[in-house]
Amino acid sequence: MSIKKGFDRENLTNEEIEFLEGFTRKCRGDILRMTTLAASGHPGGSMSSIDIYAILYGFCNVFPDDPFRKNRDRIVISHGHTTPGVYSALGNYGFFDTEDAILHFRTAGSHFEGHVEKTVPGVEWNTGNLGQGLSAACGFALNSRLNNLSYNVYCVMGDGEQTKGQIGEARRFAVKYKLNNLTVIVDKNGLQIGGKTSEVMPDNIKENFEADGFHIIEIDGHNFNEIYSAIKKAHSIESPVAIIADTIMGKGVSFMENQAKYHGAALNIEDCKKGLAELKEPDNLDELIDKKNLKQPLKPLTERKEKFFVLDPDNKNIVYNREKNTDNRSAFGNALHDMAKNYKEKNNLQNIPFAVFDCDLEGSVKTGAFRKAFPDNFFESGIQEHNTAVISGALSTENILTFFADFGVFGVDEVYNQQRLNDINGSNLKVVCTHCGIDVGEDGKTHQCIDYFGLLNSTFGFKVVLPADPNQTDRATRYIASHEGNFGLIMGRSIIPVILDENGNTFFGEDYKFKYGKMDLIRNGKDVAVISTGNMLPHALKGCEMLKKDGINPMLLNVSCPSDIDAEDLRLAAKTGFIVTIEDHNVKTGVGTAIGSLLAENGISVKFRKMGARFYSSSGKPEDLYRLAGLSPEDLYGFIKKELNK
Repeated sequence: MSIKKGFDRENLTNEEIEFLEGFTRKCRGDILRMTTLAASGHPGGSMSSIDIYAILYGFCNVFPDDPFRKNRDRIVISHGHTTPGVYSALGNYGFFDTEDAILHFRTAGSHFEGHVEKTVPGVEWNTGNLGQGLSAACGFALNSRLNNLSYNVYCVMGDGEQTKGQIGEARRFAVKYKLNNLTVIVDKNGLQIGGKTSEVMPDNIKENFEADGFHIIEIDGHNFNEIYSAIKKAHSIESPVAIIADTIMGKGVSFMENQAKYHGAALNIEDCKKGLAELKEPDNLDELIDKKNLKQPLKPLTERKEKFFVLDPDNKNIVYNREKNTDNRSAFGNALHDMAKNYKEKNNLQNIPFAVFDCDLEGSVKTGAFRKAFPDNFFESGIQEHNTAVISGALSTENILTFFADFGVFGVDEVYNQQRLNDINGSNLKVVCTHCGIDVGEDGKTHQCIDYFGLLNSTFGFKVVLPADPNQTDRATRYIASHEGNFGLIMGRSIIPVILDENGNTFFGEDYKFKYGKMDLIRNGKDVAVISTGNMLPHALKGCEMLKKDGINPMLLNVSCPSDIDAEDLRLAAKTGFIVTIEDHNVKTGVGTAIGSLLAENGISVKFRKMGARFYSSSGKPEDLYRLAGLSPEDLYGFIKKELNK
């Protein structure tokens, strides 16, 4: 029989219940087959969650023949290790060939990974690190509002992960922003890898959701009518809803039930055969083993073809001069507001597809003008960086141009895992971090983020952009808004003098074109090449002027795109015979290290030295701290003089 989509009835029919009983029995058998053939996986939680998955994937507006429909319901699986349950439900509903998932689960090169993978149709967000799913679900719920789409969002979670702090952050955000199309379902089987959840770490799940403003519904998580009716009821409640479903680990196989060891342990062949017999499922294990040994090729899956919303490149920009010296963060804020205003006016829109996220730092990261002009597109998340990073990442995949503005220590260091997961999920997030480097000054070492480049550069998708002055910041902001992919736009705190050319004209002026990956030749020279980054450029410029007075003719290059440095620019620098990098980063993982690798990889032979932070600094004025770190203009001058005299 076929299931009638939707939650418009009071109860399921007897025929539907009979169908679901047979469906989940088959799924439980597939969970055992999948994990036994892989000799790893998480069968216990998959079997406690499968009745929930059967209702959600069966009755929600998700469609195997059109799995990426724009107004589909979004089902997020937070306890991503229950992949065998997810894949068995999706496969048996026709999203793909179930046997493919059974044969290729957890095998190299397969889409059917050990934790849910969004290349599999029906999966919305890669999880695995627990505690992430509710934040992603909040992002998808915001999308329905910003894009004026009518759909529901469901987040299925484990009970063990409820102790994660990020979940509390997400609960508060959901209630504050009235994400009333969001329903959480907690699979409360009472067990986790270490034993009973009540003993590993006690947690008042119901009371915590209730205290933060969720409406609570408690059900038997193996009663199809109760699951169906609870979801139907959730749709009519004017608040986010948490359905707490009491379930049994390993449900359906007597010797697995309520046994914590099956949280993460597959059955051996003999026990799997016993389990299949108890489920009254066919024992085709030997046949499947033969097929697996033959390395049967995977059938193609329906592809997720994402085209992100970005702005059309234009020639509009704001030009700053020496009479208008400002900090780079203000230039970012001005550009952000200007882009949004221009887009709204040009397209004559009531609502714009922009979102800006803040963590109680609006005045410091300079997003105030945007907030005032577009209050419905500005989301004040409070001091909840982990949650905000994931919400913004998930939303950025949904045709909303999304900015997450924060201090470097919070927007990169503190949430590196979340940014890494955004990258794994192929997000389109624009992370703008101010107050980076020793330049932060008086706030001291805890706030002087000197490792952001090394961290973001260790992902495969994030591109770091380090503008040198307000003019380049304006162009860089417009660049990342008009190009797909994850960007980290990074700047310091201090007012930066507008960079001038040798004739006293604005270097990054009206005619300047920001070219990603290219270095800027600030001064030409032949005796030494100084390569500077970001807010260090004014200091490097002063040091080069001191060298010139001594008869040394330095070349000065600015690196604004250290993730993808043009080797031809390095060859130009190498013609001087000596390259020195100077940066406001940890010298061990900074731009100098990246340049050193590129020199070696491209066979460029040149004397090469690095200047950067070699210890955590202290509180003080930036210029004093640069002297303390050996990064002042005088230090650059002295270092080069000494090296040239060797």
